[in-house]
Amino acid sequence: MAQRDHPGVAVPPPLIYFAFLGLGWALDRYGVQIGLPAGEDISLGLGTELRRGIALALIIGGLLLDGMAAGLFRRLDTAVEPWKPSTALATEGPYRFSRNPIYVGFAITYAGLAVAMDSPVALLMLVPCLVVIDWAVIRKEEAYLARTFGAEYEAYRNRVRRWL
Repeated sequence: MAQRDHPGVAVPPPLIYFAFLGLGWALDRYGVQIGLPAGEDISLGLGTELRRGIALALIIGGLLLDGMAAGLFRRLDTAVEPWKPSTALATEGPYRFSRNPIYVGFAITYAGLAVAMDSPVALLMLVPCLVVIDWAVIRKEEAYLARTFGAEYEAYRNRVRRWL
């Protein structure tokens, strides 16, 4: 069977982040609260203004990082979507510091949304979300990039961290 010219990622990564965020919020709001009697409200313990400021900073920061990274893909005329072929290897801009700045940006935005929702359970769900992203998306993308770009990708992979 011929290898497809894309990583084979089955679910768009933003949907994975939104699924975990929604699940965490639902668990938080509808009674599955960690270490507390059913029905007792939990929050992040931040004042409303501080919580909103932190949330806004995280959301804007995450979206800016995503925009910078996606903009570089567009300038290189290669696909951002992991179900399309890659025609160029991004190694500049935010890719100098992380092999996955878009997923880092998604995680920062996720954290901002969880803070905005005052949902500690949603915030905690970021950890299993990142495990799923690593397993179901990043590993496939990295194997694909190694097949597609060979030694150029391996040299890049050896000098730049996966996350930060």
